[in-house]
Amino acid sequence: MTTAAQDAIIDATAPVVAEHLNAITACFYPLMFERYPEVASFFNQTHQRDGAQPRALAQSVLAYVGLRKRPAEAQAAMATAISKHVSLGIQPEQYPVVGECLMAAIGEVLGDAVTPEIADAWGALYQDLADLLIAAEAQRYDAFAHSQGGWKGTRDFRIADIRQESDVIRSFYLEPVDGGPVAEAKPGQYIGLKLNINGQTTHRHYSLSGLLDGRGYRISVKQEPEGLVSNWLHQQARVGDVLELLPPAGELTLDDSDTPVVLISGGVGQTPMLPLVRQALKQGRRVSYLHAARSAQHHAFAHDLKELAAQHPDQLTTLVAYEEGEGGDVQGRIEKEVLARLLPSDKAQCYFVGPQEFMSVMDRYLEELGVPGNQRHYEHFGPSRPLHTAA
Repeated sequence: MTTAAQDAIIDATAPVVAEHLNAITACFYPLMFERYPEVASFFNQTHQRDGAQPRALAQSVLAYVGLRKRPAEAQAAMATAISKHVSLGIQPEQYPVVGECLMAAIGEVLGDAVTPEIADAWGALYQDLADLLIAAEAQRYDAFAHSQGGWKGTRDFRIADIRQESDVIRSFYLEPVDGGPVAEAKPGQYIGLKLNINGQTTHRHYSLSGLLDGRGYRISVKQEPEGLVSNWLHQQARVGDVLELLPPAGELTLDDSDTPVVLISGGVGQTPMLPLVRQALKQGRRVSYLHAARSAQHHAFAHDLKELAAQHPDQLTTLVAYEEGEGGDVQGRIEKEVLARLLPSDKAQCYFVGPQEFMSVMDRYLEELGVPGNQRHYEHFGPSRPLHTAA
């Protein structure tokens, strides 16, 4: 726990650290990978190259600085990070590695400005943040391990089936090797995979596109040109192959209310949306679902969506936009006017998933259409990056 003197130092130096935080986190990751190469398997190197993970770390640190004296709010702000860590199997012994390298990066960027007192204060701040995350993650691990069909650490699942859903998206049906029951995940969550590809251990998490009634899970993966894991899954994975799975996690979940729901997805962002559509329909909620794909050939689960719409004509409204080619309800990119057509007249909870640019645009449109921040919920496939401040 930081002392009063350390808090005063943190408050006094926070503006300087904030000014240089992107440089600090950009320095931190290469330094950590050099000192501890074994931790690189937990990080998506694509997000390293485009700067997404350094920015995410910077934003998490800044968020904690402002909320550190309000533990409940701090834990809520860290919910996405906690879920990502659970899906990767992060353990307490890995936190000192991060702390050591983060403090080294601060020293390297700020140089002589970092006095021993400043270093001690920020080191104590990091330890408080680490303690908060460790405790929250331990609680999640324990609760899942003791749930029906849950497990601790990793569990072996066999690929029971593989189905091509579009030109670029393939589904993998995963069932436990031990034949035992499988814990239910919440619609909208994702699950962690631990793979060995060419002798290299790699961690990834993928949205659950289907929950198989306690028998297993379905993930649906888009093949990315530079994606190590997605290319392995599309090109080399076979029925019968065994994958190690970590607990499901994620915060993009529905509450138990009867509030109307607006779901918006772009590309492979559709994968968590299908379980959310089904759950909302079971809850008796009115659902508006807008999906954007490059073309009909890139649109996965088009038949599933049509079936749901036919089964629930008074409950479910759908709209599909294709950027290229014909066959969609809308031609080209989604404009604000299109989104406005799907928003119900009364209060609705809006959920959106897709590429970062797509989500930023959708978030801006929803804000301009009068949807407050606490009714806009999002998820994406990279590190956590806030799009808005909840109102």
